[in-house]
Amino acid sequence: MYAIIQTGGKQYRISPGDVLRVERLPGERGDEVILDQVLLVTDGVAVQVGQPLVPNATVRTQIVRQGKGKKVLIFKKKRRKNYRRKQGHRQMFTALQIDEIIV
Repeated sequence: MYAIIQTGGKQYRISPGDVLRVERLPGERGDEVILDQVLLVTDGVAVQVGQPLVPNATVRTQIVRQGKGKKVLIFKKKRRKNYRRKQGHRQMFTALQIDEIIV
């Protein structure tokens, strides 16, 4: 069984037991999060596709970790103009343990 969900402006294919890194969600470690934007659900035989969401479908998850991702460097330069700018960014994320997919 797997599902395709949407959170943080991105879509993910998930199965029960997966650990998923998504954009930062509010909550502490151990809190339960219900994701209700389910786009597709399949059990291997039947496929339910939403228009755009599958009605009455949710995904029950648990927060495993809140953290920061790896640093991304932003470097801007204009040649012969002595213009150089260096900036770093670390994106916040939430790691979710997928418990079950409810249809």
